[in-house]
Amino acid sequence: MSGTTRRAALGWLAGGGLVLAAGCAQPPRLREGPAHALDHWTGRLGLQVEGDEHTAQSLSAGFELSGSAAAGALALYNPLGNQIARLQWSAAGAWLATADGERHSDSLQALARELTGTELPIGALFDWLAGAPAEAPGWQADLSRLGEGRLVATRHTPPPQAVLRIVLDR
Repeated sequence: MSGTTRRAALGWLAGGGLVLAAGCAQPPRLREGPAHALDHWTGRLGLQVEGDEHTAQSLSAGFELSGSAAAGALALYNPLGNQIARLQWSAAGAWLATADGERHSDSLQALARELTGTELPIGALFDWLAGAPAEAPGWQADLSRLGEGRLVATRHTPPPQAVLRIVLDR
């Protein structure tokens, strides 16, 4: 996704998307495998990256995360339930599909950064969502409300600071 396209998408999601997300339930999506599989999570996520008025970024989207840190998929949805991006990875590499097309990379982090504008602790995220503490350089996760379906992870280093908030579907 080009920088301009990503900023436009993030702007839409941050502006109108937050308002819609507060009042609209997402339509159910078909799930592969058992409805409560331990390697499959759905819900809403918010990602805020600090910066000045020109570089701060905010993303709010529905999500589905499945698989593991070694091989998995992350799909993002707008408040109406339409898929806006799908990131998949395996030992063979990573793929990102958006409205702008599909891209392949050897680096999952490079494509995650392209999609969200910052590094994401995708490997640790699987452990955190399973309730296990995990190290992610620069990140600190608060798992104290995971029983309520809520997770907050904050990246302090490297700058800029980023906050990832997840609310799981029940």
